[in-house]
Amino acid sequence: MKNISLYIHIPFCKSKCNYCDFLSFDNKDSVKKEYVNALINEIKNYSDFAKDYNVKSIFIGGGTPSILSCSDIEKIFDSLKLYYNIDADAEITIEANPGTLDQEKIKVLLSSDVNRISMGLQSCNNGLLKKLGRIHTWEEFLNNYNMIRNSGFDNINIDLMFALPNQTISDIENDLKKIISLRPEHISYYSLIIEEGTKFSRLYDDKKLVLPAEDVERDMYWLIHDTLQDNGYKHYEISNYALDNRECYHNKVYWKEEEYIGMGLGASSYFEGFRYKNINNLSNYIDINGDISKLKESTEKISKKTSIEEYMFLGLRLLEGIDKIDFYNRWGHEIEYYYKDVIQELIEKGLIIEDGCRLRLTKKGIDVSNFALSMFLFD
Repeated sequence: MKNISLYIHIPFCKSKCNYCDFLSFDNKDSVKKEYVNALINEIKNYSDFAKDYNVKSIFIGGGTPSILSCSDIEKIFDSLKLYYNIDADAEITIEANPGTLDQEKIKVLLSSDVNRISMGLQSCNNGLLKKLGRIHTWEEFLNNYNMIRNSGFDNINIDLMFALPNQTISDIENDLKKIISLRPEHISYYSLIIEEGTKFSRLYDDKKLVLPAEDVERDMYWLIHDTLQDNGYKHYEISNYALDNRECYHNKVYWKEEEYIGMGLGASSYFEGFRYKNINNLSNYIDINGDISKLKESTEKISKKTSIEEYMFLGLRLLEGIDKIDFYNRWGHEIEYYYKDVIQELIEKGLIIEDGCRLRLTKKGIDVSNFALSMFLFD
């Protein structure tokens, strides 16, 4: 059987963070159960397409999936187990925000075979958390983290951000000290990006948001990199670090251009040569009630050209880089057939390095990764 990964989107939060442009809604308690019922129907209807596939990973994201009731969480996982061939060693992740978990909910997650929790912390500094619009404190996070760990979970990711408004190098050092002492298996550390339509975007346009200078932002990045590597965390993707054998399988599916099915509001899929995207309207999603023929907002047949571009653009985010043999096996040509001049130019600029049968970004290339990766887009 071929392998597949599943993404399930839960678009609800207690409140919208100031930087967030994700497809999520706050104060929608009245429609959560209706949404879950429609989602379960979509899960059921997609199972016919995936009956010959082995599910290697499931990722429940959002929003804040852990905001759902215990009974709704159980319904979702029961439907997944009923309709899909889930590998015995599948990585099953749920995103959780501090303050949305208790002992009863953790027990439900364990009984549902969840084996990885991704916690959205963003900062250990309560002042910065308040600026971000987060509804939790460092102390509340710590309480939830210890509760999860003591319940038996041995695969925890912590999401953090840097280059925050008024954040200093000292703030980063303090965050790193606290996080490393907890010894999570995985750490995702993202630079703040000002997204259109967010509260931060409006403040930035009005010059009311003071962000670290670009050189300070890069100093923060390499401080994070060096400190985590010195403490046993492998830097395996531009923004991700893991202890031995704890890299996120599900995210690597995206970066390696492997197949996945996304279910839920606004979810995307890459399946059998097509890319699909679900509708974004919550009321319409509920009314359609899982009819996948009506849920798709867009369907695109992925051309060979697009597939190669995405393979390069995403694959070079991984610190191991691109495997030239894998490239040849996928498309029947040496990588130089398409990119000889680009590769030579980037090598001369010191942005990529050829390491045996692999191409990967250099330290300088990581600093200007958007430019380096864009070079692999065809004209």
